Amino acid sequence: MRGFCVRTIVGVLAAVLVTAACSSPLPAASTGRSGEPSIDRSAPPLAAASSITDPHGRKISLPKPPERIVCLSGLCDDMVVELGMTPVGTSSPALISHPALLGQGGSAVPVVQGSFGSEDVESIARLRPDLVVGLSGVHEPLATAIEKFAPLWLTEPKNWQESVGYLRGLGALTGRVEQAVRAEREFRGKLADAVARTRQTGQARRTVVLMYGSVDSIGVDTADSLKGDLLKQLFSYPFPAKGSDVSTASNYSVEELLARKPDVVFVYSLLFSDKDRTLSAQLADNPVWRQVPAVTGNRVHEMHAKLWGSGRGTRSLSAVIDQALEKVPSA
Repeated sequence: MRGFCVRTIVGVLAAVLVTAACSSPLPAASTGRSGEPSIDRSAPPLAAASSITDPHGRKISLPKPPERIVCLSGLCDDMVVELGMTPVGTSSPALISHPALLGQGGSAVPVVQGSFGSEDVESIARLRPDLVVGLSGVHEPLATAIEKFAPLWLTEPKNWQESVGYLRGLGALTGRVEQAVRAEREFRGKLADAVARTRQTGQARRTVVLMYGSVDSIGVDTADSLKGDLLKQLFSYPFPAKGSDVSTASNYSVEELLARKPDVVFVYSLLFSDKDRTLSAQLADNPVWRQVPAVTGNRVHEMHAKLWGSGRGTRSLSAVIDQALEKVPSA
């Protein structure tokens, strides 16, 4: 599983954006001789464009720069805010109201009716969007209805470079190219600084894991997922995807967690009512769980579920970096 959605509930896929606005390839992260990721701090120039194409072959062509954008995914909320805009509607009110995005100002953004993945199309239409951004693997069933009144762009980054690529794509479409390039440069700088810091402090030697789900089905954001890949840049993250079957690739037993001896556990619990218990609370009495070094060291941290689960853009990822650096002790 990648991100906030449990595969058995909604499902997610990944995609990366390549814009027609800029022929220069995005600087990528490489690994130096010491194993330390080398993050290029530069951001290529970007030009406005009325058409972009993503790696899945999906072409988004708009007659004019979009101004009324409805966000059905956390990546969209993040990108729109990063570009200095405000969505005309969102399905992630808890995320857009997080301090990393709009804070208290997020409460003024209209909330799209319906549940995630089954949003009410009439509710979306009433917002008169000129672009709707959704999540791949989730919002395809709504495409036929939505595309009667607005283009639908399905997105899902699988690593931070793809998050940056999507941001550049929306920056090109909206004509907010300076904002997009500046945001990319700032994020790259933050990540590069964080990588250097974790090597200097010894935090890079700490084993970290990000979990979600329930005691009956523990999910891990694997090293192949957006957040897992991000944390892998900073810390030891020995949690690869277990095969190619998306229904089981991210499932880890408590015994498997113990075998990898994480020093720090981050958790985003999927709570659907006030009566639901957090994942760490559900595991508290498990004798195997209680042997995990993070548990014995009191370093199991319940994090903001929407930010750590649904946040896929540069603002959210920046906040995740800051919070992770704060929680992981030096070695």
